[in-house]
Amino acid sequence: MLLLVEKQDGIAVVTLNRPEAMNALSKAMRSALYKAMTELDADPEVSVVILTGAGTRAFTAGLDLKELGSDPKAMSAANADGADENPVKAIELCTKPVIGAINGVAITGGFEVALACDVLIASENARFADTHARVGIMPGWGLSQKLSRLIGIYRAKELSLTGNFLDAQTACDWGLVNRVVPAADLLTVAKKLAADMATIPVETLTTYKRIIDGGYALSFGDAMAFENEKSTANNRLVTPEAVEARRAGIQARARTQG
Repeated sequence: MLLLVEKQDGIAVVTLNRPEAMNALSKAMRSALYKAMTELDADPEVSVVILTGAGTRAFTAGLDLKELGSDPKAMSAANADGADENPVKAIELCTKPVIGAINGVAITGGFEVALACDVLIASENARFADTHARVGIMPGWGLSQKLSRLIGIYRAKELSLTGNFLDAQTACDWGLVNRVVPAADLLTVAKKLAADMATIPVETLTTYKRIIDGGYALSFGDAMAFENEKSTANNRLVTPEAVEARRAGIQARARTQG
């Protein structure tokens, strides 16, 4: 199977499963990812999604270059608007948190797929590279705009205009990933983080994610107004009884987490 989906305790693990091809995003895999993300977003038993790649070599190498080189129409995928063709849109349509467990290299389109996730946990084997310029194509899934906003324009230009690889620890130091863990611990750490998120009602998770993402796309002043609008609409529905019911749980977590 091109894509593996495992569900347990409110967490879904989606694995890109073409290790022999560095988990390259063929047309069939992109379609399968869209189908899986759509179904998981609608599944009431799933609160958090983890996205990873099979094996230790690659998270995903991006678009399948063999497919691009053999099909004149395949290049259109680099600028596809539809979520069934564009894996970044397939991930972004998921209203639930998506944790990227980056097990190996994330190259070009694979780098863009990683940036579509909400949180990134990197294996010590992870490396990132924007090789669009070396392939001779321009990014169409958001990398040229997202990367500079995440790590700064000078670092982004260095990566994109050289095609050089960025190791996991430097990616963490630059704020591109949340943390780096031993390869053997990658899914364990990602699942622990997902389990923490899953203790929060999924409606709250999706609302908060929507506020963060919506505001991030705006100027700071507009984002503050956006937050106020969405917060006011949400908070007027929260009762004192609901707050009190959750207070004991917050206090218990504070004690167990030191």
